Amino acid sequence: MSQINADQLSTMISHAVAPSFLLTAIAALVSILIARMTRVTDRLRNLNQIAYDDVARGWLKADVSRLKRREILLNQSLHLVVTSGITIAVLLLFGFVASLLGYRHEPGAGILFAVALVLLVGSLLRFLQDIRIALSEHDHHG
Repeated sequence: MSQINADQLSTMISHAVAPSFLLTAIAALVSILIARMTRVTDRLRNLNQIAYDDVARGWLKADVSRLKRREILLNQSLHLVVTSGITIAVLLLFGFVASLLGYRHEPGAGILFAVALVLLVGSLLRFLQDIRIALSEHDHHG
């Protein structure tokens, strides 16, 4: 094992800033997605408690399929963003281990960062689909 190169480790620490900020943003997005998912799930539970023969509130059940679609989109978005966060954590771990062992971390870190960004974009696209459904005219019953 080679001696630890202080310059290489210092470089890795400075390179860890952007992924660390991204990890913070990912944590915030996870929180938002969980909150939205909880609201959709609670609304589904409430609608499922309405009896089929309840004429006064039966029309509300028409929303169930749309809410199930939103639940699926939010779940997919959550999975993608958590996977992105795991990729960022692996990137940071890889970078520090590579630097401690005296290897260059940049090529592997670049690939992992790109993968994390692709997963984040996928998550945001699913989130956007949920937002479109949530803001559709069907959600605003007069």
